[in-house]
Amino acid sequence: MGEKTILRLIEHNNWANLQIYDACSRLTENQLDYQPQSAVRGTIRETLQHVALSQEDYATMLTQSTHPPERTHEPTLTELRSILKMSGDVLIAFVQNASEELLQAQNPLSDGYKVNNWAFIVQTINHATEHREQIKHILTALGIEPPRIDGWEFAKEQNALIPPQ
Repeated sequence: MGEKTILRLIEHNNWANLQIYDACSRLTENQLDYQPQSAVRGTIRETLQHVALSQEDYATMLTQSTHPPERTHEPTLTELRSILKMSGDVLIAFVQNASEELLQAQNPLSDGYKVNNWAFIVQTINHATEHREQIKHILTALGIEPPRIDGWEFAKEQNALIPPQ
């Protein structure tokens, strides 16, 4: 039961990331770079890049115990979607194939830390959730209705929330 629940959480995380990305992909350059005067730090573009590259980093550390290679350029908006999709697929595959022992296993990092594999999953989900909310706040400040990315909306799309007949 636990692994299937973790899988659903990762699937929701990936779905929500792509929903936010798709909503932002229709923005103008000025909207992507809008800096609100609020508690939100950074622009939509910067936050999307941070979420995508962090998820790629978590997925790579989880599966290869190393960081991804340094980039020679900042990823374009289109490349960010590919990074989100590919790293999300890696996380889904990891969870689908992970035994409880693998989730509990410690992963040695290059800086000397050891991290239980399940902690990468928790961090991936929590980190993206926080930043998606920041992006939603910026969209609202721009007068744009942000997409619904909550668990109920995901459940509806997965046919797991069925209205009464």
